[in-house]
Amino acid sequence: MRTGARSARESFGEMLLGGLLDHAHALPPDHVGPIVAGTVALIGGREVRILLQDYGQRNLVPLAGDGLKDGEPLPIDGSEAGRCFLTARPVEVPSADGTRVHVPLLDGGDQAGVLAVTLDTIDDDRRLLRRIAGVLADVLQTKNGYTDLFFRTRRGEAMSVAAEIQWSLLPPLAMTMSRVAVAGVLEPAYDVAGDSFDYALNGDVLHLAMIDAMGHGLDAATMATVAIGAYRHARRTSVELSEIYLFMDRAIAEQFAPDHFVTAQMLRLDTGTGRLQWVNAGHPAPMLIRGHRVVRRLNSPTTLPVGFGGAQPQVSETVLEPGDRILCFTDGLIEEHQSGQEEFGEDQLIDWIHRLDRADRGVRAVARDLSHTLRRARGETTTDDATLVLVEWHG
Repeated sequence: MRTGARSARESFGEMLLGGLLDHAHALPPDHVGPIVAGTVALIGGREVRILLQDYGQRNLVPLAGDGLKDGEPLPIDGSEAGRCFLTARPVEVPSADGTRVHVPLLDGGDQAGVLAVTLDTIDDDRRLLRRIAGVLADVLQTKNGYTDLFFRTRRGEAMSVAAEIQWSLLPPLAMTMSRVAVAGVLEPAYDVAGDSFDYALNGDVLHLAMIDAMGHGLDAATMATVAIGAYRHARRTSVELSEIYLFMDRAIAEQFAPDHFVTAQMLRLDTGTGRLQWVNAGHPAPMLIRGHRVVRRLNSPTTLPVGFGGAQPQVSETVLEPGDRILCFTDGLIEEHQSGQEEFGEDQLIDWIHRLDRADRGVRAVARDLSHTLRRARGETTTDDATLVLVEWHG
C-alpha cells in the first residue's frame, strides 16, 4: 500500500479508537457490545461476537446486545475461538464469504474472552482489530465493577452463595508480565467455598498467597474472606512473610472458635533476581518445575495452620532459574475421600504435569488443562475444593 493510503487508513483507525475512548467512561454496561459492533462495522466487520469465558473455564459464552451475533456457547477445547483464547494469539479462518478473525481480549495478561469478526479482507485491519479488542478488554474490566451483566453472561450454571463470595474476592485468574506470569484455577467453580488465592505485583516483587479454610459452605467462605483480608492488609504494610503469617493467625484466632483454622501458603518472588521465599502452613509442598519436569518439592519446616497460635515461622528460600515454574495447590487436588475411591495422589499429579507442561504452552493453558484433567480423573466429582496456582519466572 502507498504511504499516503496507509497514513489515511491509520488516521481513520485513530478516529475510530478515539471515538470509542472518548465515550468509554460514560458508556452504560449494556451499550458496550452494541458500540463495539458499530465500530467494527465501520471497517466492514460483520457477525460480531464478544465471547466471554465462563466461570468453569470450559466455554466461551456470547454477550447479548444489539448488533451482536447470538448463538450457543463455544467450547474452549476444539473450537477456533477456543484456540485463540488458549494461545492468546489471533486466529484467522478463511471462508467462502471472507475471513473469520478471532482476537483475544487481553487485560494485563488476563483474558476475558475473544472478539470474533468476519471481514471481506483483512490486510490493513489486523492492528486496528487488536487495538479495538484491547480497548474492549479494558472497558469490560472497568464496567464489571458496577454491573451484573457480564457476571450473568459468564455464569454457566447456578452458583452457591459461598462461591459468589469467593469469586468476589479473587484477583484476575491470570497475569502475564515481562518477568513473571501467574495463573490460577478453582474447582468446583460454582460451589467453591473455603479455597482462595491472592497475588500482587509491587515493583519487582510478586506476592502470592493460597488458603484453604476448614469446612464447607458459608462458614468456610467467611473464614476465607477474613484470611484473605488479613493477608492483604499485612502485605500492604510491607512486612516480612513471617509477620504476615502472625497477623493472619491472630485475625482468625480472634474471630473464630479455637478449633477453626485455615491452611495457608505465602510466597514472595523477586522478579529481578529469581529469589523465592515462602512459608507453608499446612499445605502440600509446592513443586518446582524446571525444563517442564518436576525436579523437586519445595519442602519447608513445619508451621501450624493459621488460627492455631503457631510460633513465628522460619522462612524458606531458593533461587529460581529463568523459565522455572512453581505449582502451588490445595490438598483437594490430590485427595479424594468419596467412599470406594482412592486418593488421586501426588505421583499422578506429577505424571500429568509431565504430559501437559510443554515449552509452547503458557501457564494459563497449563493450569486450566491440569485442573480439568485431574477433575476428569476423579470422575468429575470431588468432596473438597481443589485449587492450583502456577507461577513462571521468565528471568
